[in-house]
Amino acid sequence: MSQQTFLSPMPGVIHSVECNQGDEVKKGKELVIIEAMKMETAICAPDQIRIESIAVEQGQIIQKGDLLFKYITIGEDNQNQTQAPATINKEKGQTSHLAELQNRQQWLLDENRTAAVEKRKARGHNTARENLQKLVDPTSFNEIGSLIVAAQLSRRTLKDLIEHTPADGLITGTCTINSESFTKNTECAVFIYDYSVLAGTQGTMNHMKMDRMLSIAHKNKLPVILFAEGGGGRPGDVDQQTIAGLHISTFTEFARLNGTVPVVSIVNGYCFAGNAALAGSSDIIIGTKSLSLGMGGPAMIEGGGLGKVHPKEVGPYEVHLENGVIDVLVENEDEAIVVCKRYLSYFQGPAHEINSHTQQSLRDIIPENRKRVYEMRALIATLCDKDSVLELREHYGKGIISCLVRIGGHAFGLIANNPSFEAGAITAENAIKAAEFLNLCNTHQLPIISLVDTPGIMVGVDSEKTGNVKHASRLFVTGAKLTVPLFGIVVRRAYGLGAMAMVGGSMRVPNLLLAWPTGEFGAMGLEGAVKLGFRKELEAIQDPIERETVYNNMVEQAYERGKALSMATMFEIDDVIDPAQTRHRIISAYQSTIKHET
Repeated sequence: MSQQTFLSPMPGVIHSVECNQGDEVKKGKELVIIEAMKMETAICAPDQIRIESIAVEQGQIIQKGDLLFKYITIGEDNQNQTQAPATINKEKGQTSHLAELQNRQQWLLDENRTAAVEKRKARGHNTARENLQKLVDPTSFNEIGSLIVAAQLSRRTLKDLIEHTPADGLITGTCTINSESFTKNTECAVFIYDYSVLAGTQGTMNHMKMDRMLSIAHKNKLPVILFAEGGGGRPGDVDQQTIAGLHISTFTEFARLNGTVPVVSIVNGYCFAGNAALAGSSDIIIGTKSLSLGMGGPAMIEGGGLGKVHPKEVGPYEVHLENGVIDVLVENEDEAIVVCKRYLSYFQGPAHEINSHTQQSLRDIIPENRKRVYEMRALIATLCDKDSVLELREHYGKGIISCLVRIGGHAFGLIANNPSFEAGAITAENAIKAAEFLNLCNTHQLPIISLVDTPGIMVGVDSEKTGNVKHASRLFVTGAKLTVPLFGIVVRRAYGLGAMAMVGGSMRVPNLLLAWPTGEFGAMGLEGAVKLGFRKELEAIQDPIERETVYNNMVEQAYERGKALSMATMFEIDDVIDPAQTRHRIISAYQSTIKHET
């Protein structure tokens, strides 16, 4: 047996010497510990050895290659070995640290928050973690900021805050949604206010967390889902000294996402002040029937000298259906999550499965009597892929229908006049609704289909009180700025400025402008045009029966001049088609735009 040397594999300071001369030690035993850059490295026996001599002592500064000790390998011939391989011991993971983390994380789980969960269930609502689980794809959620607590350490113990303010009442992170069915834009950013923690209020720490997540959403262009339930700003966070906190950037950064990525808010229960402001900054609001939504809750209302009210009196769903704040009304959170995932799907690429209705039935949708109303929603449902229509703001601006649809698996935004409500005339509410929907589609690059059946822009003394001059005209401004494909289909009436506004401002704006054989066109309503244009001639006829006969004949002649076939003959529209061919023509035209863009 020959004596071997063990040289230091690194520079440092000898932290400790764990062996003595003459010791026989087993392979792997720590012999010398070297400290460098605040880290300790244990040098271990390369085999079963006997220590012949030790060349270093505690506190000694060494360099790489310095002699540490001499040894003999017991029972083996190592005459040709001058330096044993450096053996460094890496300690096993510190289970105490992991245990501490797991102890903290247990307070994030519903099963360890029994009282809070029971209170939530008594209201008939899901917990925040339940909503999260139902929304995201399995195992896809990566949480950010789970370990923060409310900024109240100066008035409460850390243990109390860990147990009662987990995640400071706001769950945030990234995940995928609908990834099994779609491949585009399935990664999302999620923000869920937890009403079981300090009434879902906005605290100092969860504002910081939201700002961090918003920056991630901006950088990665992630669609955003917000569960907005909560009471607004929280006055009880006293650790950070501020006066008003009006310098925070949360609201600006959240609002900046609007127009860049899809932003959806789900509102359930009480949602006031700051929480409501975030919800209102979204593309759409999906509201449950239990919501109370307002820019100020009962405390703010009373503080403003406006009386005492119950939270349920502040912005119930009935109010927000009529004023257009709620885009889609649902029964509960479970249904809201289904609608949210469905809404996102329209921005996640083509659908893999395509099921269509029999298109021949479109031939029977429009009544023979040109003045008889019909159900436009039935027309839309037949034209589009089965179960693909998601209508927005159904109870606001009822004269125009706005919805997201699929045709041939491709997503479109669709607007249509509703002849069942005020004959489909464009009122101020209708115009606001349509313009905002067109902007939404343009922002997210959804092609648009417009189904036209309108007598024009609403007129009259009462209409002018609504500001319709400005609101209806915004449709022309919006149409002029569209960058997405637009396909116009005149199914019946297309009169005056209203018809032009429905197709981007002119019959020449759409990528394709078609009409059904039932289409009729005019600079204004045919009856009104005859009365206005031939007033003197009609007034000159003394016999009322004869006057009525002449008038009806003039209307009939005007209809003949303005019917779809006549318009196509003069090439004021692109073509007249069999209604059953509408779907095919839209798909073909859209595929042409895709090829052109490619």
